[in-house]
Amino acid sequence: MMEEKQEAGAPDKIKPPTEPEGSGELETRIKKYLRGDGANLEALRDKKLRGQLTVREKLYGKSAEAAAKAEKWLMPSEGGYLEAEGIEKTSRIRQESIAREVDISSSRNQYDIVLPDLGPYTLDFTSSGRYMAAAGRKGHLAIVDMKNLSLIKEIQVRETVRDVVFLHNELFFAAAQKKYPYIYNREGIELHCLKEHGAVLKLQFLKNHFLLASINKSSQLHYQDVTTGLMVGNFRTGLGRTDVMQVNPFNGVVALGHSGGTVTMWKPTTSAPLVKMLCHRGPISALAFHPNGHIMATSGKERKIKIWDLRKFEVLQTLPGHANTLDFSQKGLLAAATGSFVQILGNFSESQSYSRYMTHSMAKGYQINKLLFRPYEDVLGIAHSMGWSSILIPGSGEPNFDSWVANPFETSKQRREKEVRSLLDKLPPETIMLDPSKIGTVKPPSRKQKPTKQERESEMEAAVAAVKDMPMKKKTKGRSKPSKSAKKKQEIIAKTKRPFLEQQTKEEEALSRKKQKMSEEAELPKSLQRFARKKAT
Repeated sequence: MMEEKQEAGAPDKIKPPTEPEGSGELETRIKKYLRGDGANLEALRDKKLRGQLTVREKLYGKSAEAAAKAEKWLMPSEGGYLEAEGIEKTSRIRQESIAREVDISSSRNQYDIVLPDLGPYTLDFTSSGRYMAAAGRKGHLAIVDMKNLSLIKEIQVRETVRDVVFLHNELFFAAAQKKYPYIYNREGIELHCLKEHGAVLKLQFLKNHFLLASINKSSQLHYQDVTTGLMVGNFRTGLGRTDVMQVNPFNGVVALGHSGGTVTMWKPTTSAPLVKMLCHRGPISALAFHPNGHIMATSGKERKIKIWDLRKFEVLQTLPGHANTLDFSQKGLLAAATGSFVQILGNFSESQSYSRYMTHSMAKGYQINKLLFRPYEDVLGIAHSMGWSSILIPGSGEPNFDSWVANPFETSKQRREKEVRSLLDKLPPETIMLDPSKIGTVKPPSRKQKPTKQERESEMEAAVAAVKDMPMKKKTKGRSKPSKSAKKKQEIIAKTKRPFLEQQTKEEEALSRKKQKMSEEAELPKSLQRFARKKAT
């Protein structure tokens, strides 16, 4: 009877199935959240400090384990790729076949907007992927809500529009028009005309620094702070006209592709490029950065696509083919397009080798202008000469969003609070560098920062004066006589001077050895000095 009562008890005693702690999947997830190995605490001699750090390392391990378990059980969805069976290949699967298998909400992301009189088009998404800005070359600007596919606002500026980019949120966007770039709000009202930029070909926005970067017809690179309106940087590249421009999401460095086959990387506080690397033998037609910031893809006119490792500045892989536009997805898929043909490349092995994952052909006569993956969705946006289109690419988007970073379902109050928080966390332009992990480290002293001879002499005089003013202890039995006190003080002064004099002696000896070596080398003609026999030391 007791056993039957326990079985019919309250359901809150039923526990979910537990995963063994030593399972490989859980350990892999824990390593991802630990973010590197822990500190070596055995080398510490301070027992108190070692104990405090040991407790802290245990807390890090517990938090990583909790995050790994939450990812497994509480995350709403998982990303998945197309899987082929037998001799079937994923690159042969068409969009019609995918549309028959997906749910209704996903199938709505397959569409074609045909506007042949206003193209070619370019587009941009917000960081959450909910809103899209589309710009036609003949002056058409439109803001679309991608959640319910509704048109928010469209305007006709009646002049050429070359590029469009969202600012920190969907309320403001910038358009590169015929003479100058303009900033508009969500209602299509013109807010600013940025005449200092000139006739801009390409726009990029650095969201962590609130900087609007542009490259114009005169190959001038501009950085403007959109919060204060100040021009942070204005540099002439000196490498000719270009419209290939991209921002590295890892460090905020702007990369430009030039007609000489070089890629230059810039920051707003220096007038010279940080890096100038020769990537192709022909002009650069497109470039893109991986979301982790360590991989860059470039395409050249000599019909080659190269994958670069920016940590070592070397080529990881060279692929045949040409691309007018490139883009990386959140999960690392690479989209490349030329003419009316799109191919998606994926890295599905441990080695950095990209292979063909999917392909898509537009209608005949459609010339693709830009490719852009929609964040947090398995969707690829295609801007072409006849409008814009959207296709499904399984596994391209991040399945789980962080509402503190980007929330596709945020309300107006959440957007307002996020804008205030991002303004408070705004980074200064000086923090843009190739390796942002160096921020906060101590720079080692250089040779110029070493004290001079006059500084050492003044430091020695100050130490001697401090010793002279030091009172002497009074001792009994005749040990405090004036003669003995004076002798004791002279010994203390000599001891204080000793390290300064030893350092001066070492420097004088090193200088004399250097002069002697230079005099010996001067005996021979300069052309024969390298043949002189070196004396054994």
